[in-house]
Amino acid sequence: MDTFSHALWGKALFGYRGSKFSPFLFGAAPDLIAFLPFFIFKLLSRSSSTDILGKPEIVEIPLWVFNLYDFSHSFITAFLLVGILLYFKRKIFAFAALSWPFHILLDFPFHTKEFFPTKIFWPFSNFSVDGISWATPEVWLTNLSFLLVFFFWRFKDKVKSKL
Repeated sequence: MDTFSHALWGKALFGYRGSKFSPFLFGAAPDLIAFLPFFIFKLLSRSSSTDILGKPEIVEIPLWVFNLYDFSHSFITAFLLVGILLYFKRKIFAFAALSWPFHILLDFPFHTKEFFPTKIFWPFSNFSVDGISWATPEVWLTNLSFLLVFFFWRFKDKVKSKL
C-alpha cells in the first residue's frame, strides 16, 4: 500500500486519544525507514535514473534496503516498539504506535513476492505470502473508498457532538 494511505489509516484508527500527529508518523514509519534512506541516497548520488520518484527496477535496489524493509515490516519490531512505549508509561504514544503493526497487517496481503514481500515474523521467519499488488485498481480504489467513508464518518460524528 502507498505510504500516504498508511499514514491516513494511522490517523483514522489511532489518532483520537490525545495524539494528533504521531499516528500519521507511526503509520508511515515502516515505509519511511525502508525507503527514505534509499531516496536520499539516489538524490545524493545523482542517480543516472531520471525518474527518482518512480518504482525502481528490483536490480537497482541495494540489499540494505531489503534488510531495512524486513526490519521495519516485522510484527516483532512493531510490538517491541509498542512494548517499550508502554514500559516507559507513554500510553498515548503506545496507542498511536499501534498504527505501525496495522501498517504491516495491510501490507501483508497486498504485496507480491516479486516486489518486497512482507515477512511479518522476521528475523525468526521469512514467511510471506504472494499477495495481490496494492496498485491494482480494485485494491487501490477500495482502500481510497474506505478511507473517505471513515473520515467522513469521523467528521460527521465530530460535528454532531458539537451540536
